[in-house]
Amino acid sequence: MSTDALAQPLRDRQPTLWTEIRRLISLAVPIVVSLAAGTLVWVVDTIMIAPLGTVPLAGVSLTGGFIIVFYSALYGYVSVIGVRMAEAEGEGSAEALSSATRTGLLLAACVGLIGTVLMIAVKPVLALMGQPEDVRAVISGYWIAMSFGLIPFTVFYALKGLFDAINAPWIGVVLGFLMIAVNVPANYLLIYGVGGWDGFGLLGAGLASILSFCVPLALAWAIWQRAAMTERARRAVGRSRAELMTQLREGSAIAIGYVGEGGAYAFAGLMLGWFSAAALAANQIVTSVSGVLYMVPLGVSIAVSIRIGQAIGAGARARLRRIGLAALLVIVAWMSVVMALVLVAGGWVSRSLSSDAEVVALATSFFVIVAAMQIADGVQGTMLGAARGMMDNRVPVALTLFSYWIVALPLGYALAFIFNVGPKGIWIGYGIGLALAAILVTRRFFGQARRA
Repeated sequence: MSTDALAQPLRDRQPTLWTEIRRLISLAVPIVVSLAAGTLVWVVDTIMIAPLGTVPLAGVSLTGGFIIVFYSALYGYVSVIGVRMAEAEGEGSAEALSSATRTGLLLAACVGLIGTVLMIAVKPVLALMGQPEDVRAVISGYWIAMSFGLIPFTVFYALKGLFDAINAPWIGVVLGFLMIAVNVPANYLLIYGVGGWDGFGLLGAGLASILSFCVPLALAWAIWQRAAMTERARRAVGRSRAELMTQLREGSAIAIGYVGEGGAYAFAGLMLGWFSAAALAANQIVTSVSGVLYMVPLGVSIAVSIRIGQAIGAGARARLRRIGLAALLVIVAWMSVVMALVLVAGGWVSRSLSSDAEVVALATSFFVIVAAMQIADGVQGTMLGAARGMMDNRVPVALTLFSYWIVALPLGYALAFIFNVGPKGIWIGYGIGLALAAILVTRRFFGQARRA
């Protein structure tokens, strides 16, 4: 679809609901594909590390449970940068777009570096949290490598946000598949070696992940600096203190929310570690697959925040509720399909990724619970994106923190350890909290949109 066709909604004041759905999908599809390609890097790691055994696979799960907190926090800043770019694009101001871009890239590099330092600093906490000693013994190199990968991750996704904001989301698709094209051979070489060299094992997967972010980042940077489509985003404008403070303030609010969500997810994984390495390995299988499936609600969330940001920049606030409703209908339809697919294929996926009978049994039962959570998960993520597009962040963040930490985790602990439901109880409690978050955030968005 051409840039003019995608920009057309900015000139319309009251398009129909079906028109909003079509335009949202036109933007969301390439965003979803690019995000899924990026997430497949994590799935590739899981598949290529699985032959090393249950303990290395559990190490990936344990590292992933922590790093998702940092990914989540950093993506909070990236998402606000993207919304500010979308507002500038909707306004039609090259100066505002360049200011948002240059300020955003600086902020992305700084918070990525801070994330790296903090990720390395928290590793000693694993022993205090009672995680299996054999798992902790194998993950040091992998943990540090994945920590350094946070810097190129953050800067890359800030640049991807620019391409999405200027209605060129297919650039992200190309870069996402480039990420996979680099990751697969790099993983094979660095994990298993070549010729007489045995490779780095688990550490090699971490080094391959860094390389997989750096190569697309270099190309994205070149596009920003050289391409005609991004000329309006690289004007020589001074970095605005006001713009920096806006991105920092709103990004921090979203980062707190994402950390709260990611932290709850990670803590659920830690509670599984209190059972066994097999429970951690089963959790890694399920989260790797569900992470790819979640790319659709995440993509729709990004798309709706951009659409709302563009509408606000264009002065078309009357369209906000309709854009939000379009996103809600799209995500409920998709997650209903996902729920059916997970129920049908969960057992087969578990058997394909592990030969350990205990791991397979646990992963299969987890997939049933994950299937039941799909619609609520999609709705809460999408409506958070809609609120983000309006720069309404603090109250939605408070609602999600309440749902996860006051409801989901205590309930999951009680089911698993007090009522002896076992590992499944943790995810049952998490799903109930997720459903509550979906209801509360949806009500908040439509109430705010009505007042706008």
